Amino acid sequence: MRKALALSLLAIFLGGCASNPADRDISGTWINQVAIDAAAKGGPLREALQAYGPNLEWDINTKAGQARYTNGFENVDGKLLGEKSGAWKIDFYGGSASELSRDGKRLLQVANDSEPEQVFHPAQGTVPEGAPIGASFERALYSAYMGGSWKVVNGPGEGNTVQFQADGQVSGLPGSDRYALCLAGDCASMSGGNDNIWLQQNGQGNTWIFARKGKQLEIFQTINTAQADEMPSFTPGNRQWLLEKQ
Repeated sequence: MRKALALSLLAIFLGGCASNPADRDISGTWINQVAIDAAAKGGPLREALQAYGPNLEWDINTKAGQARYTNGFENVDGKLLGEKSGAWKIDFYGGSASELSRDGKRLLQVANDSEPEQVFHPAQGTVPEGAPIGASFERALYSAYMGGSWKVVNGPGEGNTVQFQADGQVSGLPGSDRYALCLAGDCASMSGGNDNIWLQQNGQGNTWIFARKGKQLEIFQTINTAQADEMPSFTPGNRQWLLEKQ
């Protein structure tokens, strides 16, 4: 009798754990780590983002009923309608909606008519207070894709060691102290499918096209083929630098 009672109590306890609301709570910042891991293999950045995106980061506060996401171009705010059977529905202004669910340490965005299923993981580390949505994804991507030490094999500063920091700082690359990778939007449209990077020094900079092949990174000057009254259309010009990851 005592053994049966103990088993019954154990079953109730385990059942309570399995249905713990905390296991389904989706509050926090979630980033598209799958896209970052794909890019970190050393291929084209745009291909990785398009294959596993388009969304890059979710920021969710279930207590306040707020959910927002960014795809690198748009920042979209939505209203969290609540959780039912493990799924959370988000309503966006304009009539569109998304559905999210938690699978252990993963956040799943359910596929719909306009977007495929996407997978997100909790953001690691911190970003400066007041940083815009997408900053956690950006820092993780910069660290994985551009991190480490690079050597200038050919171009200005040949022999220099170049380091791209997660916060957008760069050292060792002549004429540059900051950089930004193009993730989506106009900067991507203007480059005709090529990856591009913004390099600047003392607040002044330019767009460059780059090509990543494993441990090699080529950075090219840009040629604008558009007319003066048209949106810029960049194609690769002369190669400025060839970097090799150490």
